[in-house]
Amino acid sequence: MKFTFSWLQDHLDTTASLEDIVEKLSLIGLEVESVTDRGADLAAFKTCRVKQAVQHPNADRLRVCLAETCEGDVQVVCGAPNARTGLVGIFAPAGTWIPGTEVMLKAGEIRGEASNGMLVSEREMGLSDEHDGIIELPADTPLGLPIAEAMGFDDPIIEIGITPNRGDCLGVRGIARDLAAAGLGQLKPLQIKHEAGSGPSPVRWAIAEGAAVSCVAGRGFRGVKNGASPRWLQDRLRAVGLRPVSALVDVTNYISLDLGRPLHVFDVDRLRSDCLTWRGATPGESFRALDDRDYTLDDTMTVACDGQGVVGLGGVMGGADSGCQDDTTTAFLEVALFDPVSIAMTGRKTGIHSDARYRFERGVDPDSLSWGLDIATRMILDLCGGEASEVVMAGSPPDHQRSVTLRPARLFELCGVELAATDQANILRQLGFGVEDKDGLLVVAVPSWRSDVELESCLVEEVLRIHGFDKIPELPLPSPSSLPQVALTREQRRVSTIRTALCWQGLNEAVTFSFVSAAQAAFFGPVPETLTVVNPISADLDTMRPSLLPTLLAAVARNRDRGAADYAIFEVGPQYKGDNPADQQEVAAGLRAGHFVGPHWDQGTRAVDVFDVKADALAALQAVGAPLENLHVFTTAPEYYHPGRSGVLGLGPKNALAFFGELHPRVSGAAGIKGPVLAFEVFFEQVPFPKGKKTTKPALELSAFQAFTRDFAFVVDAQTPAQQLLRALKGADKSLIGDVLLFDVYQGDGVAVGKKSLAVTVTIQPHAHTLTEDDIAALSQRIIRQAMKSGAVLRH
Repeated sequence: MKFTFSWLQDHLDTTASLEDIVEKLSLIGLEVESVTDRGADLAAFKTCRVKQAVQHPNADRLRVCLAETCEGDVQVVCGAPNARTGLVGIFAPAGTWIPGTEVMLKAGEIRGEASNGMLVSEREMGLSDEHDGIIELPADTPLGLPIAEAMGFDDPIIEIGITPNRGDCLGVRGIARDLAAAGLGQLKPLQIKHEAGSGPSPVRWAIAEGAAVSCVAGRGFRGVKNGASPRWLQDRLRAVGLRPVSALVDVTNYISLDLGRPLHVFDVDRLRSDCLTWRGATPGESFRALDDRDYTLDDTMTVACDGQGVVGLGGVMGGADSGCQDDTTTAFLEVALFDPVSIAMTGRKTGIHSDARYRFERGVDPDSLSWGLDIATRMILDLCGGEASEVVMAGSPPDHQRSVTLRPARLFELCGVELAATDQANILRQLGFGVEDKDGLLVVAVPSWRSDVELESCLVEEVLRIHGFDKIPELPLPSPSSLPQVALTREQRRVSTIRTALCWQGLNEAVTFSFVSAAQAAFFGPVPETLTVVNPISADLDTMRPSLLPTLLAAVARNRDRGAADYAIFEVGPQYKGDNPADQQEVAAGLRAGHFVGPHWDQGTRAVDVFDVKADALAALQAVGAPLENLHVFTTAPEYYHPGRSGVLGLGPKNALAFFGELHPRVSGAAGIKGPVLAFEVFFEQVPFPKGKKTTKPALELSAFQAFTRDFAFVVDAQTPAQQLLRALKGADKSLIGDVLLFDVYQGDGVAVGKKSLAVTVTIQPHAHTLTEDDIAALSQRIIRQAMKSGAVLRH
């Protein structure tokens, strides 16, 4: 909802500043989304006077003008037909951004004559589509006035977000009412004068059964003169993003924005009957709307029909064939009440987003049927002249009168705010509610424009938002024992966490049976008779799986038979060692086969390897909080893994947390899969939970000092795992060594037989001060000594 500051002041008698208004709007629940000051955006454009305008010597349609500005005389070449001596207009100096044409104005020559600025038109200023000539201002306009002040739009534009329940604030008056209740002024009385009218209406109303119209009123206007609306009206419509059309149409748009009352006006001479009927649309019926688009209707939509076709889509948009034109002399005004749900459904089906739909589907004041007609009548007669007819009506307005009882103590009980009953009553009265005190209870009559207020809690909310959400006292949270407990156990949360981590590794989750054939199970170790299913669902599903890998292998084989080549799948589920509950274990397992990086014109392919599944296992362990820095790699993987191409991650030889590596060829071959298959199994139930209640990560500590690296090469036995050396080097000085990375392994000339060279990069991160050369030398010696303790020798 957009409006200007001066527009708000038409309804609100206030001395509050723009800043105070903006702050209060957000505090009372009408969140301000933006405030636009057009004057500041166009500050470079100022008034000038054309001292001289002569014919351009080299162009018939150009004139050379001498513009008198507040900073001196400037020569401008102008092609406007109204450029003449004595004209007062708007001058833009060179270097100014022209918003209407989106160009940066530059000084230059036009047909040999210097031009150091521009006399601008309304289109070039982005004010309208008018470009037949440059802007003309009254002759007595002072020089040097900013354009906003000279043309009367130095008026900030405020945009607020409206929640669906606040249809009453889709008019400027509703916003002013809330501000007045919040203490920022007085709401001005709405001037309503009933126009009796004379003579019969040229059109009458009828409502067919089933139409989503409860009541409709209207009246005709004879002898109107429909032309451009007054400048003040056009400026206000443009300020909020609407294009002025004509006086009759602009009146309906203005009242919709000003008072939240949508209206429509027909050209009587373009109607094909003297009776307009509201009825349900015929399925497949076509309708051309004011946006010049054709819509196909269905029987859930309500339309206005003149006997030969549809002339209006109820509450959404009028018809192109019956709309008012510049030559309209006889008009008919429509003021209707529609069912909000029907309007919302019609708008969604047609995709039409109109101001009328936006208001009707949120609820329009039913009393506006009468005062909306009177205000629109007065405005049309003032702007277009003519004579109004009698009022015609069909249907009956809905009974909106209702009351809600408020117990004053509920404000404290629900919100913790103490406020006297008299103060609560005064706030509600300021908002337009009728309040009567009956034995300590407030019986509140709900005004017609507040269809959203239905319960006692609604009244509590109204009192609180005007009193101030910022006045809710700060209270401590209740004790932890009174808070609701989490729904999932920490064991269950682990399963969700590990699934997410494996998905981030690029693996797809599979869900397979917990049964395999006895032959498949045998590849994964001895199978006790207790795992045999007495009454299997299939002969090849007669054994509870001792591992997740056989069912995953079967899934890979099925997909390979159908032409798929590359795999990356995982499953989190149970595997079994026996028939006791303690023999069931939750495990995360996965398979990779084929290429890790597929064919691409810009890069080479790469087959999956043992390090890919090792990374998957480490990611899963990290997700469940395993202490990765304490993990060791062992070569004691089960026999169904390839010897020498597999490993075990654990906290010790007898505390395995994960297996990883290439499956033995006889295992993958028995499943019908050619080529290597990489696998991992993570026994996350074996990962200990953190001790105590501390579960958060430690605070991130960033050093202000530059990190640097040093490279070392050490000779170790060929059978020594590189991890052994890396772990030893990290322990040389834990406060300074941030990381140790292996970047080369070498065996050959210069290295003894049975030995290998491991080259590493040590990242050194100082925290207390910048290290000197002596500090670095001492640290290097500690690193070398630590390596020697692990059996390594510095390579020379």
